[in-house]
Amino acid sequence: MALGSISLGYLLFSLLHFGQFVLAITVCALYGIDLDRARKAGVAADGKWVYAEVVGGLAALTSILYCIPYILRFALVWAWNLVLFILWIALFGLFGKMYIHEDPEGNGDIQRMKNAVWVVLASALLWLIGVLAHFIYWWGHRERRSRFTSRARV
Repeated sequence: MALGSISLGYLLFSLLHFGQFVLAITVCALYGIDLDRARKAGVAADGKWVYAEVVGGLAALTSILYCIPYILRFALVWAWNLVLFILWIALFGLFGKMYIHEDPEGNGDIQRMKNAVWVVLASALLWLIGVLAHFIYWWGHRERRSRFTSRARV
């Protein structure tokens, strides 16, 4: 199916990447608040929050690059998505352990971090969907050659 000169698949992938980008930027903003406070207070940045920013930044950059037409045909796209999914799941485990069972007791910062954990999980799920979708796309569009001479396209 093609809508004009743009395929439906490209539109769906673009929508997926837009969602990944929005969640990555949201995570960067949520964790960046604490990093900015630490910087203003002259305190060293906590490595956990830096890790969150790095994962969010990598995901945002990757989702922007994926909006370039025909970049999805590369074999390593789904593998890189798998790496990002693992990074997001590790981030969810790290902050989930710290904040899921925490009672905010009216503390807005703790409530923000509890909400950030669920944004991280949603982002991880979008990257898992991306892994599966990109693998299926790559498998269907890979170049197939004959077994013995590799000259003929199959």
